[in-house]
Parts: sequence; C-alpha cells; structure tokens
Amino acid sequence: MENVLRPLIVLGGAVLITVAIGWATDRLLRKADERNRETPLWGLLRRARVPYQIVLCTALLRGSYDQTQLLQEHRVGIGRTLSLVLIGAAAWLAIRIAGAVVETSYSRYARAHRDAARVRRVRTQVELIMRVVSAVVIVVAGASMLLTFPTMRAAGASLLASAGILGIVAGVAAQSTLSNMFAGLQIAFGDMVRIGDTVVVDGEWGTVEEITLTFLTVRTWDERRITMPVSYFTSNPFENWSRGTPQMTGTVFWHLDHSAPVAEMREKLKEILRECPAWDGRSYGLNLTDTTANTVEVRALVTAKDADDIWTVRVAVRERMIAWLTESHPYALPRVNTGEAVPPPRADAPERDHRPTLRKAYDLPHTARG
Repeated sequence: MENVLRPLIVLGGAVLITVAIGWATDRLLRKADERNRETPLWGLLRRARVPYQIVLCTALLRGSYDQTQLLQEHRVGIGRTLSLVLIGAAAWLAIRIAGAVVETSYSRYARAHRDAARVRRVRTQVELIMRVVSAVVIVVAGASMLLTFPTMRAAGASLLASAGILGIVAGVAAQSTLSNMFAGLQIAFGDMVRIGDTVVVDGEWGTVEEITLTFLTVRTWDERRITMPVSYFTSNPFENWSRGTPQMTGTVFWHLDHSAPVAEMREKLKEILRECPAWDGRSYGLNLTDTTANTVEVRALVTAKDADDIWTVRVAVRERMIAWLTESHPYALPRVNTGEAVPPPRADAPERDHRPTLRKAYDLPHTARG
C-alpha cells in the first residue's frame, strides 16, 4: 500500500503546489497590472506563467522523484528526461522575462520621446538585441542539455582541444552568414536604416518592415515584400528618405504650349494646395524651367511631411491642374505645328521666298495635315 500511496502523494503534491503557486503568482501580477496601467511589465510577465509553472512542477518532481520508488529500473532515464525538460522550460522562461523587460523599456522610451526617427532606431536596436539574447539563451540551454549525458562530458576535453580548428572551418564555411550577422549589428547600432524607414533599393520604393541579424524585408507600395541580406545595405548605396527628418519636397512637371498662362497657373497651384490636406504648408513654387521648339516645361515644387503624403500631393496637383487647363485654358495644352510642303526651286524659275509658313494643324486643309 505504501508503494502506491507514496508516488501518488509525491506526484499529486508536486502538481498541487505548482498550481497553487502559479495561481497566486498570476493573481499578484494581475493586481499589479491593474494598479500600474502606465507600464505593461506586469501584463507581459503574465505571459510567462506557462513556462513558470512547468519549471516549478519539473523542479519539484526532479527533487522528489527518488522518494517515490516508482520505476526504479528507469530512474536514470526519467531523471535525465526531467532535467532536460527543466532546462528547456527555464530557457523559455528566461526568454519571456527578457522580452517583457525589453518591451517595457521600449514602451517607456516611445512615450517619453516624440522624435519618430529616434523611436524607430531604438525599436530596431531592441528587436535585434532581443534576437541576440534569445539565440544566446537557446545555445546555452542546448549546451546544458548535452552536458547532462556522461558521454558528452567525457568528450568535452577533446571538443575544447579541437575548438580552434572547428572555429576556423566554421568561419570559412559560414563566411556569408557571419558577415550578415555583423552587418545586422552595424545597421542596428550605426543608425543606417530603421524599421519604418522609407527606402529606395534597386529602383524599388518601399518601407522597411523587418530587420533580423541576417536579412531585411522591404514592403513596397504595391504590398510586395523584398527580402535582402543586410550586408547589401553596408556595401551598396541606397536612398533612405526617412534619414534625419521625414519631410520631403516633390516635383510635378507639365509640357505645355508656349502660350500657357504661367502666372495664372501659379495662383491655381496655391488654390489646389490649400484644399489638399496632405500639403504641410511649408513651401510651394511654380516656374518655367525649359523650352523646346513646340512646348515649354513647367515645374511645380510642393512639400509634405513624409513620403506617403508627398505622393498624394503630387498626384492631386497634377490631376487638378490638367483638368483646370482643359476646362479654362485649352489653348495651353501642347499642339503639333505643321506647315505646307515647299518644292525645291528650279533653275529656270524666278527667285522667290521659299520660307515655309507655319500654321496650326486646324488651319490647314485635310490633305495638308501632318
């Protein structure tokens, strides 16, 4: 009877103690979260209750398993299994706690600073630091699991002796991977590019969506994702429209007839911008920048607070200005000037003025229009 009751008491007691401690801890964290709404730390720590309870239960079972006298012939295997579960759960718990602390620190920083560029830089650094911490914890946990096996402990000396050779081989084999990892750290702490930045890479315009230690993802304006190695950004030039301040100046071009009313277009541009909410009100301008035999080039300069708004302002100005010219000044739209064909002079013909007379296309007969 004792051989049956003792294992039940030990196992049941471990489970009950785990549930009780887990419930009490979760209750305390919930109350702390309700009292301190300004910080998300306590709410984030509640997400670690599952690995926390696993660690408690496994630790209790590992410490009291020898007292159960259950399955003694498998005592070593069961004890090693409990040790492996304990190490894995402890690593899981450590990653969750580190994530809660890092996320809380970032939230406080984001609330205290209004500079969006600086906040994005800290966010990029925080995410990469969290990935490094997770990788280190996983590697340490994996090494600890391997060291629970006696054969691995015996091989430790030979592994250490050959660590130099293995390091050289691994460095040569993983040269590109290591270069990407160092490039990721350089991007995070060198403030070259941040999550949320608007960049132009290989002619593609988009927003940086994710940065890891090895690759970077850019979400384009048409919702495609471009994944590139982070080493590309440390060895190739690229445009970062969010570097410094996100404010931008955009241009709009029209090719019009020489009779285009530039002064009236300047007043119309002012009216269009006043009715466009994406315009930030900093500056605007309209000038005649070039001329050809048939048209003139008119350029408008507009400003906006970021890349998305500058695109909205440009398309609005281009569309409304063309509509206004079509309705109020149709003569300003580009036209093709043509002239009558003049035959070459004959030797016996009297001299006359062979200079062609240019006419508008609608002034010529149907057969003469070109």
